Amino acid sequence: MAVLSDKSLPENPLTLKDLNTENPRWCPGCGDFGVLMGFKRFLVDEQLPAHMTVNVSGIGCSGRVPFYVNTYGVHAIHGRPIPVALGLALSRPDLNLFVHSGDGDALSIGGNHLIHGINKNFNCNLIIYDNEIYALTKNQSSPTTRKGHPTMTQPKGTFLDPVVPIMFALGLGASFAASTADWLPDHLVNTLKAAYAHKGFSLVHVYQRCPHFDSQNFDTKSSAWLSFLTHEKGIPPDKRFADKAEIIVHDPGNKEQAFKYADSKHTYLGLFYCDPDKPRYDEMLQKRLAETPPRPRSGILDGYKI
Repeated sequence: MAVLSDKSLPENPLTLKDLNTENPRWCPGCGDFGVLMGFKRFLVDEQLPAHMTVNVSGIGCSGRVPFYVNTYGVHAIHGRPIPVALGLALSRPDLNLFVHSGDGDALSIGGNHLIHGINKNFNCNLIIYDNEIYALTKNQSSPTTRKGHPTMTQPKGTFLDPVVPIMFALGLGASFAASTADWLPDHLVNTLKAAYAHKGFSLVHVYQRCPHFDSQNFDTKSSAWLSFLTHEKGIPPDKRFADKAEIIVHDPGNKEQAFKYADSKHTYLGLFYCDPDKPRYDEMLQKRLAETPPRPRSGILDGYKI
């Protein structure tokens, strides 16, 4: 766990330099660099105090993020960052809480925890780094690998259609589901701002390049294959493609339409759905604790006597 000393706490206003630690170690051209920089820009824009911010990660290339941001951080075990984050949300609701997880970490070994994180709707921000491959362990099929793509585990091409993270989230009743991409810096930052403003479990899906194992996956120079969902309550399109890409006005309160966009073969980026009124498990539990009369510790186990 990365811990800031009192002497290392940055003075306001927070700057990008304050957030720097060691130089990130990823492959050249990795999309994680873009997500990390976008995340730091977001922290600076929102002026979130470093000593009040916690980054939790699982295993995978994105698991290194807590080491590269000068805040508190927890590098958890594979697939377990969400229950760690829940413990923090319950014990320290005053903290700014972010979870960094890859497509394998979040949707495979950690899929069971993602189910309950979405259902509990506790206040945190989950960033899913989706390069559609297991990259850290050298090119195995992941839950989001596109059908027919050859990998080390399925060299003749993957057999199944991929899991669609936004569909997964909507089907489980997510209170916030948005999608962006690492090469769209303004859209990425604005998506993180919208997620942070939402009080509940905010799921941000990020298309993330892996040039080492899958260099042909995303066409980052064209917008013909994607469209931006925008709305007065949503996220503006990225400046880079705003005058070239299709822009669709979509009310993020319209869940039925959100499902249609998420289930499309075409790629949509933006805020699919937001429900600010969904009950939160952390608020329920904190309220119950506040209403519970204090008891001496010596008598806590008396009800279990035989």
